[in-house]
Amino acid sequence: MKRSLPLALVALAVIAGPAAAEGASPNPLTVDGGLALWTLFVFGLLLYVLKRSAWPTLLGAVRDRERRLEQQIAEAERNRAEAQRLLEEHQRLLGQARAEAQDILSQAKAVAEKEREALLARARTEYEQLLARARQEIAWEQERAVVALRREAVDLTIAAASKLIEAKLDTESNRRLVTEYLTTVEHPS
Repeated sequence: MKRSLPLALVALAVIAGPAAAEGASPNPLTVDGGLALWTLFVFGLLLYVLKRSAWPTLLGAVRDRERRLEQQIAEAERNRAEAQRLLEEHQRLLGQARAEAQDILSQAKAVAEKEREALLARARTEYEQLLARARQEIAWEQERAVVALRREAVDLTIAAASKLIEAKLDTESNRRLVTEYLTTVEHPS
């Protein structure tokens, strides 16, 4: 392999040597048979050398790169599938979290409503108890006022009777005194 490269260079020098030595300028449109034959020989030799030494290395590198790219594509596809799965899992969990939050919120609203109703019921009960107590106190006060009024009426009656007895007035005076007394009882000031 290393011998063929210098050999190819020598061959090129031999081909180019006679034309350079003549000093004549070659016509680009004329075909030199010997030169064409040597050119083909050198080209074939170069292809043979490249096929034996460079092509396997180049093809191996190309195949390695192709294999690495296929692996990277496959790994990227797996990563994409995993990311898609994770996204779907995340969306599912997010949906569950929203549903749980909605449940918690509705439960909290229900508890708050029950608590509000309990507080309102307790307030109504306390209001009714206070109202009943107030009515009872009013009834007691009314009863006390009636009792006090009766006592006062009795006292007034006794006072009027004692005035009648003390004064020993006549019938006309007794009637007038009773009438005045009844007027004061009916319209107390």
